[in-house]
Amino acid sequence: MANQSVTTESPLVRWLLILAAVGVLTLFLLLPLFAVFAEAFRRGWEVFLESLHEDAALSAIKLTLLAAGVSVPMNLLFGLSAAWLVTKFRFRGRAFLLSLIDLPFAVSPVIAGLVWVILFGARGWFGPWLAEHDIKVIFALPGIILATVFVTFPFVARELIPLMESQGSDQEEAAVTLGANGWSIFWRVTLPNIKWGLLYGVLLCNARAMGEFGAVSVVSGHIRGKTNTLPLHVEVLYNEYQFSAAFACATLLAFLALVTLGLKSLLEHFSGQKSGGGH
Repeated sequence: MANQSVTTESPLVRWLLILAAVGVLTLFLLLPLFAVFAEAFRRGWEVFLESLHEDAALSAIKLTLLAAGVSVPMNLLFGLSAAWLVTKFRFRGRAFLLSLIDLPFAVSPVIAGLVWVILFGARGWFGPWLAEHDIKVIFALPGIILATVFVTFPFVARELIPLMESQGSDQEEAAVTLGANGWSIFWRVTLPNIKWGLLYGVLLCNARAMGEFGAVSVVSGHIRGKTNTLPLHVEVLYNEYQFSAAFACATLLAFLALVTLGLKSLLEHFSGQKSGGGH
């Protein structure tokens, strides 16, 4: 009975469904990915490497890594704190907090960028004060980091909250009865139980941070070699009809997507092994 199929479709229907799925994946995922790499290498390795070693490209890569390097740890701390608060305590306003966590999923990144301009732009709410103290947020690194943090902060929290709710708090309560303090409970009980979900959330957060376009485009000012991240640099090159250079830089983002997919599969594999071993 365990091996009995739960479906009643004929082999023909199953094959048609498989072919349809493969066709959609090929058309919308594999073919565009192949086109990016094909265009990047169409004029040879020399042009490809030259495009990546150009000063503006190196600046865009460094800025992208810097923005992700700052925003991901910030969202890691926020996600852990928010997940701990939401799952371990019951308080008034908990549902409102969950809604706020989901806000970047509902708001267009372009709108998020405009909000930062309204707040910190030259004519924004805090613009005159910032100008008096020679602090530049918009069209500078702080604005790019703010925009990146906003669009990526739900990923870690939203990965951890369902996981921690499903695990409950029995182990933490047992640790309390044995005299463990809060830090010991977190490091020795909570963190080992959520490590795979935490890594998965950080992985998705990092991928989104490096690939973000809309919000960063609004606050960056598109200053070539200074405030252009890698996605913005690709757009600039493409608009200037430098197609080989644009696709060469785009391969870095495509490679990031492939690495993210591979790491995601590994995390799911090891997480599944851990869950299976627990039974």
